[in-house]
Amino acid sequence: MTYRQKALKARRAVLKMIHEAQTSHIGSNLSVIDLLTVLFDKLNIDGKMKPDRDRFVLSAGWKAASLYWFLAQKGVIPKKDLKTFCKGDSKYIGLAEPNVRGVEFAGGSMGMGLPAGVGFALAKKMKKENGRVVVLESDGGMNCGMVWESLAIATHHKLDNLTLIIDANGLQAMGTAKEVLNFEPMDRKLKSFGWEVSEIDGHDYKEIEKALEVEAKGRPHAIISRTVKGKGVPEMEGDNLWHYWHVDEKLYKRSLKALC
Repeated sequence: MTYRQKALKARRAVLKMIHEAQTSHIGSNLSVIDLLTVLFDKLNIDGKMKPDRDRFVLSAGWKAASLYWFLAQKGVIPKKDLKTFCKGDSKYIGLAEPNVRGVEFAGGSMGMGLPAGVGFALAKKMKKENGRVVVLESDGGMNCGMVWESLAIATHHKLDNLTLIIDANGLQAMGTAKEVLNFEPMDRKLKSFGWEVSEIDGHDYKEIEKALEVEAKGRPHAIISRTVKGKGVPEMEGDNLWHYWHVDEKLYKRSLKALC
């Protein structure tokens, strides 16, 4: 199965999960599915969860539905559990929480994933443990001061086993990223902190794959991934309404037709 086929299958599944639960964040989830498709193909994670595994931290925890989907495909959580997403007293809520197997750190409180990722990466270095640490953050999450402290700490400790992926779709809960707090040009700022930086089209599988293969010797690596919120469903693409709004039955059927 090609990356495109895998991503399409994931989009349809995540759309169904969010629609049936009548919950939110469909736009944000669709934004990262191409990234996660390639990433989870490359990460050394399976149902055994060995110490030398790669660690993935979803700092943008409201994209949890997509994370659960890919964890299920890896055999980390049961596929049948996906049916319980945001229903009743299910532990699979709309934010990534560490009571779910495979969720390394709580995601949802803005900007906390990279500090955790720095800790995981430093621990691996100290233990001489194999595996990389990958943190997925939103461009909105980059507004947080602790993120920039963590960037400096990662450089200081030469954490070349740490990769930060920024889902830069240009939108966050209350407006555009540039309106809320403009950190562009982001590449220049990240480089000033001593990071190796790649900038890619976050929906181009070859570009994603190439960026994940970069070996930044002696320093951490940041991937600025330019994406489209709501990618794959034309009437959602680039529309910040779909940060919080739910998908009704009519839109669900139209969206499924678009995702074919």
